[in-house]
Amino acid sequence: MKTALRSRYFGPAPFYKNAVSIAVPIMLQQLIQNMVSLIDNFMVSGLGDICMSGTNVAGQVLFVFMVLVNTICMSGGIYLTQFFGAKDERGMQQAFRFKVLCGLLSFVPYMLVCRGFPRQVLSLMVHGNADADAILDQACDYIRIMFFMGPQMTVSMCIASSLRDTGDVRTPLVISVIATLVNTFCNWLLIYGNLGLPRMEVRGAALATVIARSVEFVLFLVVCVRRRPAFAVRPWKLFAVDAALFRTILRKGIMVLFCEMVWVLSETITTALYNGRGGADVVSGMSSSFAIANLFFVAFGGIYSAAGVIMGKTLGAGQLEEARRQKNWLLAGALVFGVFMCFFGFATTLLIPVVFQRLSDSALSICRSMVLMLSLFMPVWVYMNGQQAVARAGGDTAMGTYTDALLTIVVMLPGVFLLAFFTDIGPVQLYLCVKLLDVVKVVIFYFWMKKERWLKNLARSS
Repeated sequence: MKTALRSRYFGPAPFYKNAVSIAVPIMLQQLIQNMVSLIDNFMVSGLGDICMSGTNVAGQVLFVFMVLVNTICMSGGIYLTQFFGAKDERGMQQAFRFKVLCGLLSFVPYMLVCRGFPRQVLSLMVHGNADADAILDQACDYIRIMFFMGPQMTVSMCIASSLRDTGDVRTPLVISVIATLVNTFCNWLLIYGNLGLPRMEVRGAALATVIARSVEFVLFLVVCVRRRPAFAVRPWKLFAVDAALFRTILRKGIMVLFCEMVWVLSETITTALYNGRGGADVVSGMSSSFAIANLFFVAFGGIYSAAGVIMGKTLGAGQLEEARRQKNWLLAGALVFGVFMCFFGFATTLLIPVVFQRLSDSALSICRSMVLMLSLFMPVWVYMNGQQAVARAGGDTAMGTYTDALLTIVVMLPGVFLLAFFTDIGPVQLYLCVKLLDVVKVVIFYFWMKKERWLKNLARSS
């Protein structure tokens, strides 16, 4: 009985070895990037709560833009992975065109915010904050320079995600290591003005990021030219789209985009509400907690990519019964992995007094409380990411739209506004109330997936 139950929910060792071989390089890439982000925060935190708050308020705009581009890559990746499983090179190229063209189009609103109306938009993030004007001065200096990395970062994300969709997880890892080393070195040079260079403070941090992203972009182009991966297209053929397939991907992608944008905008709104519950100590304390939490948030990208690649390839090959078994194996593994990352998250609290020693005591207290709470939610979030990845691998984008996004709009956002305006609870307690809803989402996803709307071969139907 126990053996049958174990074999139903937990797969053989080679299956998990394959999943780990996909997930670990992606997690390492994200860990390296997040370590550099942590180093950035460490260097900027030495300038005080105001500078730390300014860069992180501006960083929220970059966060929205990156989620938008990443969502476009996920939408195209649903098809690219299945075309890879079906060995359809033309389909892979069409999916890649979708990523690049839609990704570059998303640069337009980012440009408008960074260069057109930075202070007006960023002021929404610190409404009611006691130090709003000083924070905005630093944030505007930072975001005006960050504008210049938009196009090259977009193309780099499209190439990196496509390499991962086809099973090449090492190349993006190597390029990420190089880019992050460049970023760290340039931060050291430009923030504090070492080796005779001018002291640029937050502007130096932004310029260092632009330089690193440009190096990353060049390296990805070199890979495409020299290796010619199956999905790659020549620049002058970028607009040779298959209109019917493009519309099909767009229909699926719109639902993913809607779900992700509801999530990221809800995060932005709730962040603005947290930021209004105090001064610069609240902004810097909350943002520094996420800089630490990003060290264990790498689990999300790992489990999402591993589930997406494995399920997409199996479904694309038409092995539906095997995909049904793999779904159970992946989700059981995700739950175990989430518990492990919960304890890893507890351990990261030891970094707080070391990395952010120059922040105020109030900011450090907020940071520590947030990291502990974020760690407790890891089993729920990792499992939920696995559910979303499996559903989207089979083209079931409705699950996220009709449950995740709907609950966020109908329940979470009205609830957080009521708590923010009619109670005086602190930012950490407010965040806890918001995230309790994720437990409900996991239960709904569980019953939704039993309908097996995700069990489809998209490559054949396209």
